[in-house]
Amino acid sequence: MVYGLLAVWTSMGWTYVSLMLSHCILLYSISLVKIRWLCFVTGFCTLATFKCEPFVSWQAGFVEGDFELRHVLFYGGCGFTIMRGMSFALENCERKDGNYDILELLKYNFYLPFFYFGPIMTFDKFYVQANKSDLTRKEREMWNISLQGLIHLGVIIVVDVLFHFMYIRTLPTDMKLLKHLSDWALVGLAYFNLVYDWVKAAVMFGVINTVARLDHLDPPKPPKCITMLYVFAETHFDRGINDWLCKYVYDYLGGKHNNVVEELVATLCTYGVAVLWLGPCEVVLLWAFFNWFGLNFELWTAKFFSMEPFASMEMEMSEAMSRRIRAIVNTLNFWCIVFFNIVALNSLDFAKLVAKRLLLKGFPMTTIIVMFMTYCLIQAIKEQERKQALINDPDPLPPVQPQNITTSVTGAAAAAAAADPQPVADPSKEKAE
Repeated sequence: MVYGLLAVWTSMGWTYVSLMLSHCILLYSISLVKIRWLCFVTGFCTLATFKCEPFVSWQAGFVEGDFELRHVLFYGGCGFTIMRGMSFALENCERKDGNYDILELLKYNFYLPFFYFGPIMTFDKFYVQANKSDLTRKEREMWNISLQGLIHLGVIIVVDVLFHFMYIRTLPTDMKLLKHLSDWALVGLAYFNLVYDWVKAAVMFGVINTVARLDHLDPPKPPKCITMLYVFAETHFDRGINDWLCKYVYDYLGGKHNNVVEELVATLCTYGVAVLWLGPCEVVLLWAFFNWFGLNFELWTAKFFSMEPFASMEMEMSEAMSRRIRAIVNTLNFWCIVFFNIVALNSLDFAKLVAKRLLLKGFPMTTIIVMFMTYCLIQAIKEQERKQALINDPDPLPPVQPQNITTSVTGAAAAAAAADPQPVADPSKEKAE
């Protein structure tokens, strides 16, 4: 904690440290009341002060010096401080006996690897891991940490070279140039923009997580690769924020996620918090609406087809046929996810141009070929996920109970029974996909 405070003081000045301490003290004071909605209101109002004038300019004046990363460190430190403070306050509300000490909040907030860029660990996980007494490491753990560090260093060099020579993020801003590109070049550019953003997030969180693992912490994993995202429920570029939203908003309001109204409210509030976190503007609002609609449509479509007679129809299908049908639906899902996230990462005009080229101007050749390649990719991903699921959870069927055959059963009856065996459940059909 002391090292983190001194590092922030050195990089941003004592006035910035005072600003962060004031936010921590405010949220700690509210947490003593142990009223959840009051913690939410205080935290969100405080977060909103960094998204609107004149509060932004006033608080930005607390930062000393003028260097290139000044604004990035300012907004990152402030935003993550408030989210961590809200996590502390909400966990304190759940604690039955007494309150957490304010030093625990300061130690949690000013842990330097997480301070500026995250990821966010919810306070309950950080508290348990930071205060555990057993600090022994697993076999070859240090070797794995060192290997991850070298891999991230290599990826940083590769990304820097690609960013310098390929202009992946610059090309989508030149609409005149984009209109002269082929359909394939345009679709590839849209895809690689998302891949680049994922790699950037994965490397940043990977480096931070490597340092945190040296301190015996188990931080949130880097985001899932965009290539493997074919369902809206797994679409996130920051697992820490995703875990925070699921724990305190989505799961809390959604309950068992089987009520239409509760689910709509839970997803609406979740994306509302995401909009506030990213900063309300037209592009962010469009991104939030599209992803909110996609998530709800996906959830309730899956629930609708899990009812009769569709459930029985799927059970009568072979495993391969069932997976083919799901892969076709997931192919459309994949490109919806790509289009919706291009809106936030690039622009609405770029997303409209890519959609027009892929679905209208490029139809039928470009559309069919791209969709078929995506379908094959999703089939390969599903097979890999199936193998990994069997490794993680073999889920063996219970042993068959021996049948007690009475002596009154005749040989002919026994032979008839043997010739007409009972159908055995297919293990692959019993595993949920």
